[in-house]
Amino acid sequence: MRTLLLPTLLLCSLAAAQQVPDSLFTYRTKVPAYGSQQGPVVMLDGAHHNFHRKDDRYRAFANVLEADGYRVINGSERFTAEHLAQARVLVIANALGDDGPWQLPTAPAFTMEEVNVVLAWVESGGSLFLIADHMPFGGAAARLGRAFGFNWVNGYALRDDNAPELFSLTRGNLSANPITAGSSPEERIEEIMLFTGSAFLPPPKATVITRLDEDYTILLPQQAGQFSDTTAWIEGRYFSNGAMLEHGKGRLVCFGEAAMFSAQFGGPQRMPMGMNQRGAEQNAQFLLNVIHWLDHRL
Repeated sequence: MRTLLLPTLLLCSLAAAQQVPDSLFTYRTKVPAYGSQQGPVVMLDGAHHNFHRKDDRYRAFANVLEADGYRVINGSERFTAEHLAQARVLVIANALGDDGPWQLPTAPAFTMEEVNVVLAWVESGGSLFLIADHMPFGGAAARLGRAFGFNWVNGYALRDDNAPELFSLTRGNLSANPITAGSSPEERIEEIMLFTGSAFLPPPKATVITRLDEDYTILLPQQAGQFSDTTAWIEGRYFSNGAMLEHGKGRLVCFGEAAMFSAQFGGPQRMPMGMNQRGAEQNAQFLLNVIHWLDHRL
């Protein structure tokens, strides 16, 4: 395999197990998109063993959207047309098919009936924000992603040198697109930070938002967080970890990393991780821009 700093990766995996949400984090723009609780409904899925949910690891996610006027609700049921009719935007963050050990084979998070319901809902005008992190989350979401043409890899997309994962317009790994442009100079995104996730091949009609390069390797372990010299791997170049797509009358944004839209404290030192971390100052505005695009405001 390629040279990787595996001891650091293992320490990161251990620290992840000690993460707690920064429930007080929020972000306010000068002019919110909507009055308080006057905006459309954003449904945050919580019915599929989700690792990130509204009242836990994605409390800060909800705080940011609610400060912008959106109504964020828990999705407490399996997907049906009636259930999704409540929402303007459906957010699925790190869903799982079961809550068992994180090892292969990874069970799909969604039945084919649910996939067809979500596909029809987007085609008729709904907007989906699908977030699937490193193994096993990429594998659990692969069935739903594939329905829209996204080929998800059930692995770990990692920088070979463990340097901070900064994606910027100047580096060329963050693209210029309606989401990064925003609706004003104040909303323009120059750089965002990610925190180890998965990768995928987007369909040809998708616009790549963030892309990997030759500095990335995608590790394919048999069990989450367990790496060795015999762990299978593929080169990260040509893969993406963020993309946007118009599908029928609806819209879709896919990301292979969840912590970038959270705010947490990790490990015994309670180090900030996510939107509250130094270097990720634009992540919260980027989240709002994603939701604004899904809401057809951009």
